[in-house]
Formats: sequence, C-alpha cells, structure tokens
Amino acid sequence: MTRELSWRTAIDQVLASSPTPLHYNEVKERIVAGKLRKSLGATPAATVNALISTSIKRDGSDSPYIRVAKGTYALRPADGAVPMLADPLTPGVAGSTEAEEQYDIVTSFGMFWRRNAIEWVATPQVLGMQQIGATAVDFCKQLGVYLLYDGREVIYVGRATDRPLGKRLYEHTVDRMSARWDRFSWFGLLPVSGSGALGQLPDRFEGPKVIPALEAILIEALEPRQNRKRGDDLAAVEFIQRVDPEIEKKRVKATLDAALSKL
Repeated sequence: MTRELSWRTAIDQVLASSPTPLHYNEVKERIVAGKLRKSLGATPAATVNALISTSIKRDGSDSPYIRVAKGTYALRPADGAVPMLADPLTPGVAGSTEAEEQYDIVTSFGMFWRRNAIEWVATPQVLGMQQIGATAVDFCKQLGVYLLYDGREVIYVGRATDRPLGKRLYEHTVDRMSARWDRFSWFGLLPVSGSGALGQLPDRFEGPKVIPALEAILIEALEPRQNRKRGDDLAAVEFIQRVDPEIEKKRVKATLDAALSKL
C-alpha cells in the first residue's frame, strides 16, 4: 500500500514540477488530482496556503518558497532571485495585502444552498465541504449573515449573532417566511480548523479590514452586472453543500418500502 506524502512534501513536489508559479488553490488541486494525499482535512486549500506562508514568515530568505503575487507561490530559485511581482510575505519586496484583509473577517461562505438538503430540526446539520473528499463541516453554530431566496430572487437578509445560523434558518421554516424560500446563502465569521471545528469570534475587527469584506460579500451575494469581477477574494473559503445524512437514510428507507410493497 502506497504511503501518502506529507503536506509539505506534496507541495514541494507540485511546485517543483510546475514551470510557472501556482496559486495555492491550484497546488491543492494538483495534490488531489495526483492522489498525493488521501486525507484532505476540512480546509485543504487553507492548509496549503498556511504551510507555505508560515514558512515564508518564519524562515524569511531561508524559506524554500517565494510569493510572487497574492496567493501565488514558487520554489525559491537556486540563485536566490526574487520575481518582480511579490508581496510583503517575501522579505525585502514591497507589495499590497489589502485584497486579502477580509480573510480576517469572513472565514467561510456557501452560495445557493438547497433548503431540501437539510433535515430541519431545532439544531439542524448545516453541512458543507471545500471539495469532494474533504472532511465535512457542520456550520449550524456559525455566526454571520445570510440571505434567503425564492428561486434566484433575494427575499430576506438576516443576521446570525445571538442565535447561530442553524437556529435562525430553522426558525424560517416555521415562521412567516416558511413557504417563501427554497435556497439560502451565508457568510460566516467563525474560523474553521483543519479538523472541521469552528473557532471563536474575535473580540473586535479592525476598521480597514471590514470595508473590503463588506464589498466582497455584496458583490458575491448580489452579483451586480456593472461589477467586472465577482467577490473573488472570498473564493478560497467557499464551501459546497453536503446533503444531511438523515435525508439520505430516509430516501433509502422510502425506496426499500416501495420495493417491499410491490412484493
């Protein structure tokens, strides 16, 4: 049985085989496609980014990595040359991190999740994963903001603060909104660990970091036609929905019952 590589070894192998620098999302995709790792955790892209950026911050010019653009890395050339495009994480090179500052605000989000993919109880499982094969995360206790849709039309915007996301959504299945929505989007503030656990809400957020976060949320949620880009700075933390296992169990049971009734 082939032993899977460590994250660090897998990253080095992918970067070494690429003739050009790669965004950490692309590094993650190549690790998955090449089956270099089977255990992906809950946040594989964030794991790749964290390992590389931590090495750069900690080791400086001794790090095997250089950062050539926002979220884009390469192995350090043997001659020590530094690319023209770089940001402050690569020592001695100026740049801007403004576009990344909202990562300290919005940590995760989901777009157009289906209402019927959740078993609605008082504390439902609001399950998502960064990609197929990654560890599922339960966002029931996530804090942040959410939108309810009737088709593609936004019909309600709410906040999950004193009552978390799962509780607030459940309430909308029994209140005046109950028959009016079929999908929802959400933007969460609690950090997600590699194991899939939700962390704690920071005591406060810095003002300059709030503005790009709000802009990115509005662009992603409203999709205004005159904006030439999506809320791209949120793309690295998007989660896709996973159907509640309880619903799958009910579907299997219903299929078996229907088959038995025909015997």
